[in-house]
Amino acid sequence: MIIDFHTHMFPDKIAKQTIDKLSECSGKAPDTDGTYEGLLNSAKDAGINCSVVLPIATKPSQFRTINKFASRYLEGEIISFGSVHPEPDDYKAKLREIKNMGLKGIKLHPDYQDMYFNDIRYKRVVSYAVELGMIISVHAGLDPKCPDDIHCTPRMAAELIDDVRPEKLVLAHLGGNQQWDEVERYLVGKNVYFDTGVIFDHIEKEQFIRIMRSHGSDKILFGTDSPWAGQKKFVDVMKEMDITEEERDRVMGENGRRLLGI
Repeated sequence: MIIDFHTHMFPDKIAKQTIDKLSECSGKAPDTDGTYEGLLNSAKDAGINCSVVLPIATKPSQFRTINKFASRYLEGEIISFGSVHPEPDDYKAKLREIKNMGLKGIKLHPDYQDMYFNDIRYKRVVSYAVELGMIISVHAGLDPKCPDDIHCTPRMAAELIDDVRPEKLVLAHLGGNQQWDEVERYLVGKNVYFDTGVIFDHIEKEQFIRIMRSHGSDKILFGTDSPWAGQKKFVDVMKEMDITEEERDRVMGENGRRLLGI
């Protein structure tokens, strides 16, 4: 079983404008059209059994629409997480609502939510999400939106982990996009998952393998960040990687299935 633990899709009526805007910001051409059908077809072509969708509430007012759409995808080939903005004081009620919808986790994006990840408001959100037994996926490291002002560095993430001690925290982009030396310094060995979203377009394979083995292959989740990386391309990279079959099976599916409880 192959699980892509980091993908994105949008409602059909806003998919094109959203993808166009994000493509202009990132300077990258998308691999799909950003719709449910686009993701489904991409995953089938890549031999991926399940894609986890990670929506982002960039402002508090998006809570209802984002989570209502997400709640349509609770199982099967596409499973969506919810999202909450860390700013409102009623974050506990919002997290309970997400949990009651049947969503398995939430996505946080410090850059798009304009808040540093070691802020007390994030610590409170993560702490209560942990209490509810939810998975928390967080964008980590560089983002094209604000490349000179990184809102979740490995050092910030390490501070939150030490303070909150979350059980199901996933730091996207192998702990910190294009900050992998700092990941090795501050995060490797801590109780946290890393996903591989978009990293194979940037990281040296030797460093990926070193981080995977130092951190533990049971804490690495295969992810692409589709549509910002090709699912089939990343599956092929993993299949050709000079690692053991046991390591490959853990990263590409077993760890994700265990975390999702499927």
